[in-house]
Amino acid sequence: MHPNHLIAVQWFKAFNEHQLDNLLSLYDEDAEHYSPKLKIHQPATNGLIKGKTALRTWWQDAFERLPHLHYKVLNIIANDDFVFMEYIRQTPNEPDMQVGEVLEIAQEKIIASRVYHS
Repeated sequence: MHPNHLIAVQWFKAFNEHQLDNLLSLYDEDAEHYSPKLKIHQPATNGLIKGKTALRTWWQDAFERLPHLHYKVLNIIANDDFVFMEYIRQTPNEPDMQVGEVLEIAQEKIIASRVYHS
């Protein structure tokens, strides 16, 4: 198994257990994250946040707003620089959403992540 595939496995475990510190430990201090959900909930960001402090704030808010948020893994494809993750976003009272997310990885840390969904 490719080492970056293992990062994705750890990412899903931390996210689904809402273990924020474990999730953040996978990221570089200056990592960037883009998500259409950020555009909705924090319009001033235009969907892009930078740094672990911003990541912590974003995911802490999501875990508090959506305590049963869960990602069902469909596919993980990894190479030396990127991981593509396909999953189903599940939370009560909302329809399931199919999501694609790309992690850019350097020196065993996520330096950028980008979420895609309809």
